[in-house]
Amino acid sequence: MSSEEETFRRLVVELRVLEGTAEALQSRVNLVNAALTELRIASMTLEGLEKEKKNTPLFVPIGGGSYIKAKLESANKVIVGMGANVAADRTIKEAKENLGNRIAELEKTRNTLGQQFNQVLEKIQDDRARLEEITAKLREGETTKGVRKTKERT
Repeated sequence: MSSEEETFRRLVVELRVLEGTAEALQSRVNLVNAALTELRIASMTLEGLEKEKKNTPLFVPIGGGSYIKAKLESANKVIVGMGANVAADRTIKEAKENLGNRIAELEKTRNTLGQQFNQVLEKIQDDRARLEEITAKLREGETTKGVRKTKERT
């Protein structure tokens, strides 16, 4: 096996690994985007709740486009998920700060993932270009194998 054939095989394996990595990174970006959307909706909801008074009627989403009717008991306290199935009473101001911090962290994470994704894509493009070069050389070698050179006539 020639060194070009060995390089070809190595590049094919590397490309498969890189493509898997790119898919995993894209999935993580999608999850982060979904979490960001959820946090932004929560933040906008808190903005709206700040302006409401006690006993204001609300429609609370329960999923699947369905809602229940409720009345706002307190316009200045909310229960905020802290992670690991832990929740705590917070003022709306504290809750908005918490959400803002979580949004900022997720945006940093998304940016980092985006940079990693772009680096992987660049490496995939480089490897594909290199693979095409090697493929062309190997094909060129195949066409000349077994072919005798003709003698020049004088």
